[in-house]
This record gives sequence, structure tokens and C-alpha cells, in this order.
Amino acid sequence: MFGNWLKTSILMAGIVALFGVVGAAIGGQQGMLIALLFGGATNLWAYWFSDKMVLRMYNAREVDAASSPYLYNMVAELAQRAQLPMPRVYIIDEAQPNAFATGRNPENAAVAATTGIIQMLSARELRGVMAHELAHVKNRDILISTISATVSGAISALAQFGMFFGGGRDSEGRPANPVLSIAVAILAPIAAMLIQMAISRTREFGADREGAAISGDPDALASALAKIDAYARGIPMPTAEAHPETGQMMIMNPLSGGGLRGLFSTHPATEERIARLRALATGR
Repeated sequence: MFGNWLKTSILMAGIVALFGVVGAAIGGQQGMLIALLFGGATNLWAYWFSDKMVLRMYNAREVDAASSPYLYNMVAELAQRAQLPMPRVYIIDEAQPNAFATGRNPENAAVAATTGIIQMLSARELRGVMAHELAHVKNRDILISTISATVSGAISALAQFGMFFGGGRDSEGRPANPVLSIAVAILAPIAAMLIQMAISRTREFGADREGAAISGDPDALASALAKIDAYARGIPMPTAEAHPETGQMMIMNPLSGGGLRGLFSTHPATEERIARLRALATGR
């Protein structure tokens, strides 16, 4: 728990610093101060409301035991096994098989699954996936995941703003360096993605392991990951493509593009995840 709070604090400090660098390149000292204030306010807003924004972004609809007994009761049983408060449960009307967890803590958590994953996986496999998402809740990964998704999008927007305006002026009225402005506009979103990548890859292995313990069935999650990997790449998810910073929240990378996107993959290789789960199942 302390480790994740430390990571969250480092991430939020890094985000504010990035805002300051971009602001300084755009408008000198005054621009830096404004950007630092904006970065702090963005972090505060993200802490309280980023989960709601992400769920709204994906047009997720909340379900209960009456409207979706299959998924809701499955999550309820797993939450009880994990000794977690019952999270809110959402369904996303998307064909791509995927799922994620969000929220600022276990008491204010939500799990979401696409219609594609519910239809594609067997009950045993879906149970493995939802156990993985509850593991993110139990490990308190969800705060850092949701904040990084929300604020990385804001950093990208700020950087694009700087590129559009070409640097502005510094505190003494002199033109700021347009070359530096363009460089920062390009590098700031990359830095934000690198922060996500460094955090997300290790936490997926941890959630796989903890999820297998919650469900008591490592093979089920391994089988689910193999199916999702086989189908997800060929089924686009328009919201994720429009907001790639949210891709690191998913159980599987939802982005279809290669090239540079591959360099910033936020998930470890599916083959390695499956191999580790199979080893858990056989006790190796």
C-alpha cells in the first residue's frame, strides 16, 4: 500500500513538473507559474473525479443484480473472496473484449467490462478477468492508473497548445524560444507515456498473480488472456483510439496501431503473462 502511495506521489509531482516545463517554454516565468498552478489544480481534480470522467468517456452504464445478474453476482462473489467492499459494476457497449478497474480507493472503486468480453469468454474465463480487475483494486493500482490516464491527456493538450502558439513571450517581453517550445510540445506527451509505461507493466504482473489467488484458478485467466489477445487486435475500440492515454487501464492493450504506439506499450507481452500464470497453476 505504501509503495503505491509513493508511486502516486511521484507521478503527481512529475506531472506538475512537466506542466511547469511546458509552461516555461510557452510563456517564460509567468507561463511556468500559471502552468504549475494549473498542474496542481488538475491533480486535485483528477484525484476526486477522474474515475467518473473515464467511465463517462466510454459511455459505461452502471448495472446491478437486477439488470445484469450474471456479471454483478460474479463480481460480488469475487469481491467477497478478496475481502473487498462491493465495487460499482459497469458495462461498456464495445465489441472489443476488454475490461478495467477505476476509482481512488477500494471504498470508491468501479469495474467495467465490455459487451465483447462478456460474450466471448466462458464464465470461468470471465471470472478470471474480473478477479484480475479486483486485484488492481486490492493492490490500490486504480488511483495511479486513473490519474495518469486523465492527466496525461491534459499534458498532451497543453503541449499541443504550446506548439500552436509557438512559444509566446517571457516575463521580460522577449519572444520565447520557438524551437524549445516545439521540442517540449513533442517530448512532454512522450514523457507522460513513459511514466505510464514504467508503472503499468509491473502492476499487470502483480494483478495477474493476485487475481489468480482471488479466483483460485490461474489457468482461467491464462486462457482468457490468450483469447483476448487473439481477438482484440482485430476489433477496434474507437474511444481508446481517440484517447490512447486510457489504454494502460485495460487488461489488454486496446490500441490497434503499431509503430510508435508499440514503443509505448503499457502492457507486458501476453505470452509472458500466460507463462507465469501457467507456472502458478502447476506450482512451479
